[in-house]
Amino acid sequence: MAAQRGTRLKVLAIVLAGGEGKRLMPLTADRAKPAVPFGGIYRLIDFALSNIVNSGYLKVVVLTQYKSHSLDAHVTKTWRMSTLLGNYVAPVPAQQRLGKSWFAGSADAIYQSLNLVHDERPDIVVVVGADHVYRMDFAQMVEQHVETGAACTVAAIRQPIGLADQFGVIDVKPEDPRQIREFLEKPTDPQGLPDAPDEVLASMGNYVFTAEALEAAVRVDALNEDSKHDMGGDIVPAFVEKGDAWVYDFKDNEIAGATDRDRGYWRDVGTIDSYYDAHMDLVSVHPVFNLYNDAWPIYTNYGPQPPAKFVHGSGDRVGHAVNSAVSPGCVISGATVTDSVLSPGVMAHSFSHVTGSVLMDKVGIGRSCQIHRAIIDKGVQVPAGVHIGVDHDHDRERGFTVTDSGLVVVGKGTVVPG
Repeated sequence: MAAQRGTRLKVLAIVLAGGEGKRLMPLTADRAKPAVPFGGIYRLIDFALSNIVNSGYLKVVVLTQYKSHSLDAHVTKTWRMSTLLGNYVAPVPAQQRLGKSWFAGSADAIYQSLNLVHDERPDIVVVVGADHVYRMDFAQMVEQHVETGAACTVAAIRQPIGLADQFGVIDVKPEDPRQIREFLEKPTDPQGLPDAPDEVLASMGNYVFTAEALEAAVRVDALNEDSKHDMGGDIVPAFVEKGDAWVYDFKDNEIAGATDRDRGYWRDVGTIDSYYDAHMDLVSVHPVFNLYNDAWPIYTNYGPQPPAKFVHGSGDRVGHAVNSAVSPGCVISGATVTDSVLSPGVMAHSFSHVTGSVLMDKVGIGRSCQIHRAIIDKGVQVPAGVHIGVDHDHDRERGFTVTDSGLVVVGKGTVVPG
C-alpha cells in the first residue's frame, strides 16, 4: 500500500554523493567516499541507490564533486535504467551554473542543481546520503510525508540516549511525536522520547521534501552569508522553526525479507573503525546485516569474474575460508582465511593466514604471510613472508595507517617491502 500511494506522486530522488570522506583516509585518497568499495563486490553508493529503486523511484540524480571519476564510472556502467520508460540514474558533477564556486555544502549542492528539479517538475523530492549501509523503503516515508502534510520529513533512527552527543538529535513534541520541536546538534543533555525515555532519535541524513518548499528553502539559504549551507544544519532547522518539519521513525519501516536480526540495521561508515565493523557485521553465521535477502536486493556490477576457487588440501597446505565472504574471481591457494571479506580477484598463496581483514580487488597475498585486522586497498601486492597487523610499530615504520583500535590500513598504490 505504501509503495502504491507514493508512486502516484511524481518523485525525483537526489543522492548527495559529493562527500570528501577525510575520516576514511587513506581509502579516500584516490576516490570519493561513496565510491569506496564495501562488502566485497559493492560500492557504498550501491546501498542508497538500491534502496531508491527498490522503493519504486526510478528517476535519480547523483550529485558529485570530490575525486569523482571512479564514482561516475561506477554509476554510469552499473546503474542503467530503461530509457524507453524515461527512467535514469544520472551522475551530475558540480557545474558552476550560478557562479565560479564549487558546492559549499549539501544544501548548496541542491541549490546549484535546481535546473534538474525544474526539468523533472516533481511533486516530491527524496534526498538521501550516499555513504550509509542499510535497507529502507522510502515509499513508506513518502506516504507519511503526504499524510501529515509536512513540507519536510527527516528519517531518524533510535539510539541510546548516552550516544546522543555523537549525532544530530531530533527532539519531538510530546503531544505528537512525529512533529519536530527542535533539531539538536550533538547534545549533551537531551530529553528522551515520550515512549522510550532512554532513547533519542538520530538523523539518518535522509529527507523527503515537497518540491516547492525545498526550492524556496535552498534559495533563502543561498542568500544567508552566515549559513554553512548544510541540509541537516541549516535547511531542516529552518523548517523546524516554521513548524513544517516532521520525523519518520525508522523502526516503522518494513522491508520484505528482513530477519529479526537485521531489521532496522543502519550503519554510518564514516570512519575506518565503523567501516571495518560494518564488514564484520556481514560475516557471522547469522549476519547482523544480511546481504542474502533476495526480496530487497542490493544491486551492483563487478564485471566478468570467474567463480571463486579453493585449491590444495594436504597437510598444513589447505585452501579454505571460514566465516568469510569470498567474492568471484578469488583464488585461495593453500591459504587460510578467517572472519574476512575478500573482493573480486584476490589471490592468497600457500601457508598464509588472513584473519579479521578486508582485502579489496586484486590484492595479492604471497606465501607464508600473516594478515591480521587489516584493510588492504585495491591492487596492493604483499610479498612472501610479510606480516601486517602483527607488529604495529613495524606497520607504522612502513607507512601504513594504524588506528587507535589497532586496525592497519594499507592504501591504494602502496608498495609493500618484502
